[in-house]
Amino acid sequence: MAPRNILFLMTDQHRVDTLGAYGNALAVTPVLDELARTGTRFDRWYTPTAICTPARASLLTGQAPFRHRVLANHERNVGYLEDLEDGAFTFVQALREKGYNTGLVGKWHAGTEKKAADFGFDGPDLPGWHNPIENEDYLGYLSEHGLPPYAISDRIRGTLPNGGPGNLLAARLHQPVEATFEHYLATRTIELLERYAAEVEHDGTPFFLELNFFGPHLPYIVPDEYFDMFDPDTIELPKSIAETFEGKPPVQRNYSAHWTFDTMPIEVTRKLIAVYWGYVALIDQQIGRVMEALERLGLVDETAVFFTCDHGEFTGAHRLHDKGPAMYEDIYRTPGLLRIPGGVAGQVRTEFVSLLDCTATILDLAGVDPSPAVDSRSLVPLVEGEQPEWEDDIICEFHGHHFPYPQRMLRDERYKLVVNPDSVNELYDLWNDPDELLNVCDHPEMRGIRDRMMRRLYGALRERGDNFYHWMTTMYDVGEVDYDPTQSGLDETTYDSSVTESV
Repeated sequence: MAPRNILFLMTDQHRVDTLGAYGNALAVTPVLDELARTGTRFDRWYTPTAICTPARASLLTGQAPFRHRVLANHERNVGYLEDLEDGAFTFVQALREKGYNTGLVGKWHAGTEKKAADFGFDGPDLPGWHNPIENEDYLGYLSEHGLPPYAISDRIRGTLPNGGPGNLLAARLHQPVEATFEHYLATRTIELLERYAAEVEHDGTPFFLELNFFGPHLPYIVPDEYFDMFDPDTIELPKSIAETFEGKPPVQRNYSAHWTFDTMPIEVTRKLIAVYWGYVALIDQQIGRVMEALERLGLVDETAVFFTCDHGEFTGAHRLHDKGPAMYEDIYRTPGLLRIPGGVAGQVRTEFVSLLDCTATILDLAGVDPSPAVDSRSLVPLVEGEQPEWEDDIICEFHGHHFPYPQRMLRDERYKLVVNPDSVNELYDLWNDPDELLNVCDHPEMRGIRDRMMRRLYGALRERGDNFYHWMTTMYDVGEVDYDPTQSGLDETTYDSSVTESV
């Protein structure tokens, strides 16, 4: 396969139901909807973990989080690795060895000490989890264009359990669109795209260019046009607003209190969702500027375009905001769009795929052996309309955010199993309960389903080398065990069924 240019568009904390292409009739996302119309929309696209830094490290390496071991964000790191180890494989290195230009504009957040430039990316250094409005390059951009500085009002926040002010969730931005960080990022991306296009024309040097928006991650801070774009009265609240946390892990109720949901009127929740949708519309508009530049430069027919995010966002679903130790569809199922020149236009794929699979896909498009991306599989055959054999389920993981909290999830066509070692496990029937309100894990009639999924998850984790399975061996019905889980090494008969039965 001849090398192709790659434009990778990525948002942060983005709900799948904010896009028209995914069924939101009120959404103002014409650019991304057009990408879906001319490319492939994946309906079951999942993040490997719903937390920024680990997910982004997985994209770089094609490795599941447990394998690369960068398991938490720097801002809330609880003792895990904060950077990929020296010598770790990344697709950037492989592309550069193939002769690619590689650029990244926007949010890095895939490590702490190591920056994007350390991995071979061109572009401004923009660290952190939120719009770095004090960044020198951004301030220089405002000054160069005579634009006003950042200023906000109409702050939305609740009250913490200890009586303190809650996290800022949204605010009105007193800047024109041209001064927003989103407009700035799109401008810098277009500038780098123009530079790369000149090299494509001069000597055929291909490029990989990644645009990473910091939004629509909270706080949702947007100008008037987007802050007021949607009437809150037209917003349909998530059905899981009715969450009671009955039969759920207690940590979820604690997280709800941390995000101050119950301290704000329901009308505020509607407004938050409305502003969030406005934020998505602002980003869509800026993506449109980049797509127009791609067309102006004559690169559309030789450039693959990805759109996805690192993970989702609650925006009030399950009485939660942000993300955390609750493996609901709201934060694990995300948008995933991919257009490859020559691929099938307007198709919808229902295979379970992952952000992880982008790594092998990028390498495949560049004509590079994708095998070092050990937990990744190329999506090219799916985009080209083929019917390859594919797993009929997907595994996700979590390791903690404000504190260590390991979880593993198995999701198949109908059911989802979540293993929580410190608490109750969860099982949801997504056909009858798509909002995941009723945990049926301990319902007697679900025993067969639960045991089947537990055994499937156990076997898959062992095959992967994810040592989370050790806890499962002794605590749950995982089927036949072929080793001594006590690891004592002192009694070879511990799990010898013939000896056990004779006793």
